[in-house]
Amino acid sequence: MSRFAAPIAEQIWDMKYRFKQADGAPIDGTVEDSWRRIARALASAEKRPQDWEETFFAALEDFKYLPAGRITAGAGTARSVTLFNCFVMGTIPDSMAGIFDMLKEAALTMQQGGGIGYDFSTIRPKGATVHGVAADASGPLSFMDVWDAMCRTIMSAGSRRGAMMATMRCDHPDIEDFIGAKADSARLRMFNLSVLVSDAFMEAVKAGGSWDLAFDGKVYRTVEARDLWNRIMRATYDYAEPGVIFIDRINQANNLNYIEEIAATNPCGEQPLPPYGACLLGSINLARLVSAPFEPGAHIDEEALDGLVATAVRMMDNVVDASRFPLPAQQEEARNKRRIGLGVTGLADALLMKGLRYGSEEAAAQTERWLHRIARAAYLASVELAKEKGAFPLFDAEKYLASGNMMQMDEDVRAAIRTHGIRNALLTSIAPTGTISLYAGNVSSGIEPVFAYAYTRKVLQKDGTRTEEEVVDYAVQMWRDLKGDADLPEHFVNAQTLDPQDHVRMQAAAQKWIDSSISKTINCPEDISFEAFKDVYMMAYETGCKGCTTYRPNEVTGSVLTVSETADVAPGEAPEQVRGTQEGAEVVYMSEPLDRPQALEGQTYKLKWPDSEHAIYLTINDIVVGGHRRPFEVFINSKNMEHYAWTVALTRMISAVFRRGGDVSFVVEELKAVFDPRGGAWVKGKYIPSILAAIGGVIERHMIAIGFLEGEGMGLKSDPQAKVVGLDAPRGKACPSCGQYSMMMVEGCMTCSNCGHSKCG
Repeated sequence: MSRFAAPIAEQIWDMKYRFKQADGAPIDGTVEDSWRRIARALASAEKRPQDWEETFFAALEDFKYLPAGRITAGAGTARSVTLFNCFVMGTIPDSMAGIFDMLKEAALTMQQGGGIGYDFSTIRPKGATVHGVAADASGPLSFMDVWDAMCRTIMSAGSRRGAMMATMRCDHPDIEDFIGAKADSARLRMFNLSVLVSDAFMEAVKAGGSWDLAFDGKVYRTVEARDLWNRIMRATYDYAEPGVIFIDRINQANNLNYIEEIAATNPCGEQPLPPYGACLLGSINLARLVSAPFEPGAHIDEEALDGLVATAVRMMDNVVDASRFPLPAQQEEARNKRRIGLGVTGLADALLMKGLRYGSEEAAAQTERWLHRIARAAYLASVELAKEKGAFPLFDAEKYLASGNMMQMDEDVRAAIRTHGIRNALLTSIAPTGTISLYAGNVSSGIEPVFAYAYTRKVLQKDGTRTEEEVVDYAVQMWRDLKGDADLPEHFVNAQTLDPQDHVRMQAAAQKWIDSSISKTINCPEDISFEAFKDVYMMAYETGCKGCTTYRPNEVTGSVLTVSETADVAPGEAPEQVRGTQEGAEVVYMSEPLDRPQALEGQTYKLKWPDSEHAIYLTINDIVVGGHRRPFEVFINSKNMEHYAWTVALTRMISAVFRRGGDVSFVVEELKAVFDPRGGAWVKGKYIPSILAAIGGVIERHMIAIGFLEGEGMGLKSDPQAKVVGLDAPRGKACPSCGQYSMMMVEGCMTCSNCGHSKCG
């Protein structure tokens, strides 16, 4: 029998984590082979590997412990990749040479598959004097554009998509430009942005005070704190960025605040890290650990949980020694502090199995109890490792016990650390688990609520056709298996039905026992008022969260609903009578292509695609047949010679189709459905999945202008730009990997529910 709980789980394993030869031939024959590969690789760091391989295998078996994707895919393959998920790079010097040294380091890190974070607050503001060159500074955003271009270059060279986080302090003179940067849909597409918000700023916001914007001791101007806060809130309300990081709270809670200061995070925000800081991630799958699910006695065996956590900590500590690092400074930082980030996934499913409603006070209390248990077990396991292998090199018992989260840790744990030391400076984090959660049978991601109980997924078959399969949440499928067709209980809730305050309550409950931070998205309804939206962030601050990420579906950010697959056709009316003609007109078919007249009327359109140096020009000429105007030929031109071959081919093919006559609106339909695996672009408030889709949109607008089509999406069998009409399943942006409209914000990261692709790697 297969170990996979759902077809999508096996597909994700085969696509993302199965070890294969360069030609695609499998090396891992089964998922057991993958578990064995990982267990053997991590046990090799032990003095007696044979004593630990079986223990590690047992933890991986049946998806109980889920190492992060880079470990699952890379451990034991001998490939030149890092097993660490994320890095915060070195402090950027305020000099041209230093800035470009940092750019080089970023490229080397990304080349090995690491996501990176940078604080751009250290670069002098735009217009500041640059001494010695008689010039004004171009400001940090101009250099962020350079980083953005580098990331696109690394991605286009064949590596996995790069993920970057840029932060800026709320008192930097260029903070307003930083806040509004994503209003330009073509700019900084490779970055997530977050504002570093200080406690002093939040107090000024609450008090209605003023706020100085300063750099290097010089105040450039003073603004009203509430005005700046409203500007941050308006941008994230409209564009879902920037996020907010409560940076003082992060530094205060850091176990290492006596030797490091944090000013940036990894791309998803769950790992605040010092310069050259690196972190590896893994998750305990709570959904697999519940006994007697949906029964009055449903519970997690806490002693078994302790044992699983202890094994996971040992495995993750071994990764520090087994992994490659892009830069020597990253290796030194990792081995001096041995930071790990053990978290959970399947929390919402586990709560459902216990009969608890996600977001309720009872669910928050249970979450806090589980995570307290995990934190205790992790710290005690790290103490045992310190007895055996030694404490992390920079350990100082007196300073460590007087810092950060250690101040609230249980006294018996503190006593053990005081006596024996501890192997890992920080141990817990809750990371995005979208792909590994699908791999584990579509368990709920991280500490997120269930996103959708079920949705339909289109699967590409070997013969090129697509079939549809239902993807069901793990807990919902278990309910079906145990209870048959019985209705889901009232405590079953999902991300779309929860109040934002429920999300915040759960994040705050989890944060209490998490060393680092939490990757979580607070879903807000589209019609939430701006004032209510701001209250979500203020609640997050007041309840102890270290950051806040929201997602409000709208025309700019994308929707999360379903689309209509067919155009409206009256009963008994043939589709051909609706599509491709003016109202009441007949479709004209031609057995042979028409000869081209000496002169034709037409229109030329300029198409400017983001990131492309040269515009594309489309000339569409028309012919009148039977009293009706219709497109006859297309010419596509660009100065960009990289476009030459495909623009000539497209010109000839589309023109040949148009000259045959008939209902040629399918040309629009086919072009608009083309996706670019490198990602599309936002153009005038709409997400366009590719430059070919943009061309299709231009042709469609021309057809509307001449009366060949009645309106956008009208007359097409399936319009990729159709408006949302239902609530049955997720609907989002087009996935840059598989092209399906299945992208949704999960744990602060755009993730595809169809193929598991994640913007954040």
